Amino acid sequence: MDIVDLLAPEAVIASLKAQNKKQLLQELADHAARLTGLPERRIFETLIERERLGSTGMGQGIAIPHGRLAGLPRIVGLFARLEQPLAYEAVDNQPVDLVFLLLAPEGAGADHLKALARVSRLLRNQSTCEKLRAASRPEVLYALLTEKTNGTTNSQAA
Repeated sequence: MDIVDLLAPEAVIASLKAQNKKQLLQELADHAARLTGLPERRIFETLIERERLGSTGMGQGIAIPHGRLAGLPRIVGLFARLEQPLAYEAVDNQPVDLVFLLLAPEGAGADHLKALARVSRLLRNQSTCEKLRAASRPEVLYALLTEKTNGTTNSQAA
């Protein structure tokens, strides 16, 4: 599973404004609707439904909201660096400022899990997160998310 297969350059938001978790999920759904052509409301409801099962805030300022949607042809990612960290009910109770949204087709079982694992591994890298927090332009964020590191690439198989 390649990050570059999940994330298009236009799916990177350098400075997203949101006051709270619900507003953040609404903004992400709005952007995802424009990328996928699916209804914003359906995307938002899918994300809220998933959050009810447990927070997708994985700690250290990172959240990976995700869900499965009928009618989606492939797994789609969207990355956002928040203008201000916000409360997200993360496992460590720390505010979130880096968010990677993943949407998968309804029947994408194993591929959906591989994509989640790949994104999680990428964002657990403290050096990568520091660079993402320091970057302010979408093209720089995109390059960081898909760059070569340690002889491998962030776009290599999970």
